[in-house]
Amino acid sequence: MRIVHIITRSDNVGGAQVHVRDLSVTAREQGHEVTVLTGGVGPFTEDLSEHGVPWISIPRLGRPIRPIDDWLAFQQIRAALRRLEPAVTSTHSSKAGLLGRVAAWSLGDTAIFTAHGWAFHPSLPSYRALTYRYLETLGAKFAERIITVSEFDRQLALRSGVAPAHKLVMVHNGIPDVPPALRAAADAMVPHLIMVARFEDPKDHRTLFQALAGLRHMPWELDLIGDGPLLGEAESHAAALGISDRVRFWGSRKDVAERLAKSDAFLLLSDREGFPLSVLEAMRAGLPVIASAVGGIPEAVADGVTGFLVPPRDPETLRDRVERLLADPALRGRIGAAGRKRYEQEFTLSHSFSKTLQVYQDAVESGGSSHARGGFPARLKNRSRPAE
Repeated sequence: MRIVHIITRSDNVGGAQVHVRDLSVTAREQGHEVTVLTGGVGPFTEDLSEHGVPWISIPRLGRPIRPIDDWLAFQQIRAALRRLEPAVTSTHSSKAGLLGRVAAWSLGDTAIFTAHGWAFHPSLPSYRALTYRYLETLGAKFAERIITVSEFDRQLALRSGVAPAHKLVMVHNGIPDVPPALRAAADAMVPHLIMVARFEDPKDHRTLFQALAGLRHMPWELDLIGDGPLLGEAESHAAALGISDRVRFWGSRKDVAERLAKSDAFLLLSDREGFPLSVLEAMRAGLPVIASAVGGIPEAVADGVTGFLVPPRDPETLRDRVERLLADPALRGRIGAAGRKRYEQEFTLSHSFSKTLQVYQDAVESGGSSHARGGFPARLKNRSRPAE
């Protein structure tokens, strides 16, 4: 099968980029042809090259809404798809998702959209949520299938009327395994806590710092991996709370698995999420997880079994859960082992890839029928492309 992935950003390597890379690498290993289209060049295109994945830069593709650039990006995407002739065009992220779906549909290609967390999340201001919901409802008409990475997002799309049930398919993210040497022991005398997240909305380092400031009587150290526009503000806040001597800001790193293996507990505080890969990476390493009970996180973390779920923006509850893990190495080991077992059973890359590939195959077989049901005329298959 010839597959084209389209994603907006190449200037960072976040969860959606890692997802696209891992799917691409696995597909190529199984004999499929894969090309990634992405906006500009940057760390993501470097990462693709390191893994042997072909990519094409779409220079005009970017996050801000700029009508002229967006129109030119659409034309560039359409020209690339016309040349590549994929069996499936798999789109990711809001801007690339909309432009890519329309471009694929206009050429008679089969288009898929993967929602890595909806942009119309209820936590957003109502006017923004309504705008994003309208755009996603429009975009849904140009896709044969929409993959949600959590049941939370699938149900949100159904309640919001974004797409009919027959188009929405839930496939949890999965990640490749690591060797035993990269699994955590979680028994250090001075426990190492770790959070892997960019310093930008919706991540919530502030609540984490407030919780830890009340635990200065206990031994702990915190490693923070990630960069972003709010990094300086976070450094200042840690200093103001008197915990900067225990907090290390590592910036963006390529050795995340090694850092996790040297840690004792993982934290992810956030106002909203899709189905974060960082939580799966922590479970893969055998770390207990403390995370905000938002989005699809409760579908990965079993509260009290593989970690603890806490309400967003609640430093008191977070402090209590962290204190429990700091005080009990046996508890850390037991919860971490349960998380590792759950990863092996449900969240490996092979699980995720096989389910995703089945969605692609079902979409190709269904042809244009879903477009007819969605209010658009069914596309003509196996005919010459429209003239440019």
